[in-house]
This record gives sequence, structure tokens and C-alpha cells, in this order.
Amino acid sequence: MVAALAGGVAIAVSLVAAGRVITAAPANAIAPAAAASAASAAASVGGELVVFEAASLRDAFARLVPRFEKENAPAKVVTNAAGSQELRAQIEHGAAADVLASADRKHMDALEAQGLVVAPSLFTCNEPVLVVRPALAATVKSLADLPRVDRIVVGAPEVPIGAYTAEVLRKAGGKLGADFPQRVEAKVVSRELNVRQVLTKVRLGEADAGVVYRSDAVAAAGQVAVVAIPPELNVAAEYPIAVVKSAPHGELARRWIKLVKSPAGAAALREAGFVPCRAR
Repeated sequence: MVAALAGGVAIAVSLVAAGRVITAAPANAIAPAAAASAASAAASVGGELVVFEAASLRDAFARLVPRFEKENAPAKVVTNAAGSQELRAQIEHGAAADVLASADRKHMDALEAQGLVVAPSLFTCNEPVLVVRPALAATVKSLADLPRVDRIVVGAPEVPIGAYTAEVLRKAGGKLGADFPQRVEAKVVSRELNVRQVLTKVRLGEADAGVVYRSDAVAAAGQVAVVAIPPELNVAAEYPIAVVKSAPHGELARRWIKLVKSPAGAAALREAGFVPCRAR
């Protein structure tokens, strides 16, 4: 069944909250004036930081929420995970957001051109892989085997993973036969609005194979078989992040981006399956 947008854009907002941790420091560790200043600063940026995140970032960003909330108490983080095209549409229609992290440059660039985000910057990369139902692991051992299955699910063309998939198939046509993209397309039974929907259909057995990011495959470890795409046929998925121009909590947004780009942020992304970006 082909997934399509109907009417407005649905906003799926999930609250990610961690318990507040208060650690008593030695009496002489912080001077009273400094402690009062720190408390005042924290109070001045209190509230809910709303992070619009590409669906593939859900697990990595969830790892950073407890640290951020602890370091910026009493602030809380609320995340909205969806396809980058959906997040873009929501911002264009005036949705209240502080930060946008996209799974491609296309949608971020469009928002920057409209003056809706401020100074986007690249913070991580990802790479597409094939995920296959475990029962078919012996059937699909390489990209060349993909047309052998009956039900393939991919991202819709406007979704970053869908665009990356189309580019992989185009490149594969030069090595695996000019008709390879058409043979794969003939087996596509669904085009989803975000990468996690692609993953879910394969994980639940509603599809035989699909194209997702390596980070999604990590999230479903043990539930799907993973097949790497040859480097010469693959593409780099670039992830930019930016403060939304109308951000209600601009200072918190800048702090979140600083954390994402810090060593702790890089470690969380690496553990979730993301990869460093190659030098251009």
C-alpha cells in the first residue's frame, strides 16, 4: 500500500523526559556568588526545548536528552521525529520549534532560502543499507540479489531515504545492468513517509526487503538481516542542524547544537550507527 500525505501534515510529537539528577557538591566546591549566578542562568533558559529531528536521529538524540536536561535544569526537551520533508512543511506552516536536524541538505537549504532557519551546519553522516527479513537472508546476500524478492519497501521520492535510494539504484544500473533499477522498482509495494516506517515493515514481515540507514539497522539488530551496499554504488547521507529563526528558546537551541557537536554528541551518534562525514 502506497503511503501518501492527505490533508495537512500530521505532527507526531513524542515527549522524551529523563529524571532530574541532583548531586551534592562539596561545600567549598562552588562559591555562593557563583552558585547563585549559575542558578539564575539556568532559570533564565528554563522551559521546553522543542527539537524537530529526522526520524533516523530518534535513538541517537534520545541518548543526549538526560545529559542536556541535567546540565540545563529546569529545561526539558520535547522531540518531534518525522521525515525531513514533514518537518520542513511544519516549520513552513508556523509550527513552534527551536532546532531542526534534517537527514539531507535539500530540505534544510529550502528553509534557509526562506529565512526560516539560521546558519545550518553539518554535524554527522549516515549511509544506506539493505535490510532483509531474516528468513530471506540466504536469498539476498548483495545488492544484486534485491530483485529476487517479491516485496520491497522504500522511502517516497520526497523523503531523504527515498531520494538516496533512487541515487543508489541509478548508480547500480551502470554496474548491474541498465535494467536493474526497473527490476527493483517492479517489486516495490510501498513508499513510506519516513525511514522508520520502511524499517518497521521489514521488521514485522510486511515486506521482504527495504533500504534504510545504517543507524536504523543498528536499532533493529537481531530483527533483520543487514546487507551492505558497495561503496562505489552508495551515497553519503549528510545531516545538517540549525536553530529555527522563530525559536522560542534560542539560547537553549544553541546549547543543544553545541552538545550534539561535542565529543559526547559524536559518541552518541557513533554508538547509534552514524558515521563521520568524508572530507569534500
